[in-house]
Amino acid sequence: MSSVSRNYRIDFLRGMAIFAVLILHFNISYHLDQSILNAVFSTSFIKAVASNGNYGVTIFFVISGFLITATSLERYGVLGKVDPIGFYIFRFARIMPCLVLVLSLIVLFSFFHIPIFQNDPNSPSLSLAVFSVLTFWHNVLMEKAGYFNYCLNIFWSLSVEEIFYLIFPMLCLILKETRAILSFCFALIVVSPLYRSHYTNNEIVALYGYFSCFDAIAIGCIAAIVAQKVQFQGKLKNALLYGAGLLMSGVYLYGGIMENVVMGVSLMAVGTAVFLISASSGGIEESKLTSLAVRVFCWFGKNSYELYLFHIVVLALMKEMVSPELLGSYTRILWMLLFFSVSALVAGTISFFYSQPMNKNLRKLLFSCRKNRLFSLDSSNVAHLKDIAKNIFKFNSQS
Repeated sequence: MSSVSRNYRIDFLRGMAIFAVLILHFNISYHLDQSILNAVFSTSFIKAVASNGNYGVTIFFVISGFLITATSLERYGVLGKVDPIGFYIFRFARIMPCLVLVLSLIVLFSFFHIPIFQNDPNSPSLSLAVFSVLTFWHNVLMEKAGYFNYCLNIFWSLSVEEIFYLIFPMLCLILKETRAILSFCFALIVVSPLYRSHYTNNEIVALYGYFSCFDAIAIGCIAAIVAQKVQFQGKLKNALLYGAGLLMSGVYLYGGIMENVVMGVSLMAVGTAVFLISASSGGIEESKLTSLAVRVFCWFGKNSYELYLFHIVVLALMKEMVSPELLGSYTRILWMLLFFSVSALVAGTISFFYSQPMNKNLRKLLFSCRKNRLFSLDSSNVAHLKDIAKNIFKFNSQS
């Protein structure tokens, strides 16, 4: 399999996924079925496109499973030799800087009594909610309390993903053999639809529960193992790419997500996996991305983590400034375009000046600590640790 360091087909797919999520959240606040789009498309089509954005998160889960497995195979040769500490360092450096920053902003805005950033009455405290996000059980808290904070609601997906990340390296070391790891993944693929079927009357559990989502990540893991063994070329590769795209589009547009929550999520995950297996057979160089639309989607995909975290803060502030009742059918679309533009500007700025440098320097710090056993400090290595720590706040223009 080709290197997974930068595959623009995968970036494009991530871009499509984050677009779906952004449209979903904008639609929840501003109701696109009341916009000028009604003059061009049917109400049912608008609702399908705008309301099924949670499938975008399913796509993210599959991509995550694919990439953590593919990068582990690339680094260690076999999954049974995964280095857990190194794995956790990579994840911590990527996830935590942006997560801490966005939570700090939400807490700050709540402190200044901006209503949309505050918890609903008689709901868990903000401190407990933030703690649940940082310790990856916010989806469990939502199962108990419902939707109680406009901005924090989206962090359920991070809880699902990071719990799987915590389990993954230990699972690989315990099971060792690829066949055993595949068997575990197939077990999740069987269990998750049954779990969703049991909770079809509870949207939060059916969509956001750990076992409601683990099958998508497991399917991504299987796809990476298959992609290492199988290479598709020529017409067959293109047929699989387009076939996967048609399956994903059909699932997305076929009714509401809760109407098809049992198998719709699984089918979306399978379509995504087929796309990833095909896409991994030879990537596309950035210089060959001639279409502006494709470049835009790839850029959104490359910055999808920052967009996911910070778009909700942008949308909350916009909603505080302009309520849905003040927008007409035309201005609603213009407001959405402004939302996309500001979200992209914020995410791009944070990515370039903050998350990329922090990711690089945190990895350097943590791996150096591990190499030099700096977790048990003595007088001789304290100065060395301080020198390394200074690099965290030096923004590297080459990052």
